[in-house]
Amino acid sequence: MNNDHTPENDKKPQRDDFAQNRSENLAKLDALRREAFQKIRIAPDADQLARRRSLLKFAKWALPGFALTLLASIAAWPEVSHLMNENKAALREMARLRVESGNMENAVYRGLDAHGRLYMITARVTHQQGPDRIDLVDPIADIQLSSSSWAHIRANKGLYMQHEQTLNLDQNVVLYRDDGVLLNGPSADLDLKQDVIASHDWVHAEGPFGTQNALGYFLDQHAGIMQFTGPGLTIRNDDYGPPSEAARQRKEGAKTGK
Repeated sequence: MNNDHTPENDKKPQRDDFAQNRSENLAKLDALRREAFQKIRIAPDADQLARRRSLLKFAKWALPGFALTLLASIAAWPEVSHLMNENKAALREMARLRVESGNMENAVYRGLDAHGRLYMITARVTHQQGPDRIDLVDPIADIQLSSSSWAHIRANKGLYMQHEQTLNLDQNVVLYRDDGVLLNGPSADLDLKQDVIASHDWVHAEGPFGTQNALGYFLDQHAGIMQFTGPGLTIRNDDYGPPSEAARQRKEGAKTGK
């Protein structure tokens, strides 16, 4: 049996709450407590009280208002979602009008002539060549001639000068007016501001007057002038009397030839 005793073995376990410096710690805590009790609390002045009242009043209205806004947004969300879906459909529809490197599809141009009458130009494809010139593919021009009359002209290609208000048409130009006049030709030049249409190429015209083949034409829509230029063939309708002698002979010659 080992009866060796050392000073370390003689030490007994100590409890923390019975530490030797416990009295010193309690004294420090008591001093801090007394210092806290001795502090003087200053009552708020009128300005501070007014600020506190304003803050409380704001919170009194702001918090219920925020709650109502949140509830209203929850209730309105289905409608908002519906509008968003409609906007997506509208964007898909607008996607048909594409602008890529100066090209535009289904473009529409509107303007007024010198007499305040409306004209409108549409085209399947347009290409902007600058601030003024626009090349057109399958252009169509609708022109108001007066309060109750109009003209419609189309072609395969066109050149529209916006500032000058001129339109040059090429390839399969067809002009139709509501008075029954129909013109076909390879080209036509329009002064949209003055309501003038002219061409230096051949033209075939039909209407209440009959038929006309010529090497060009000039139409002043405002003045009511229609002129054909160059040699051509004219066949006029006569609704108010018997046919002329030449027409009767041509008719009899046709019957004899049969």
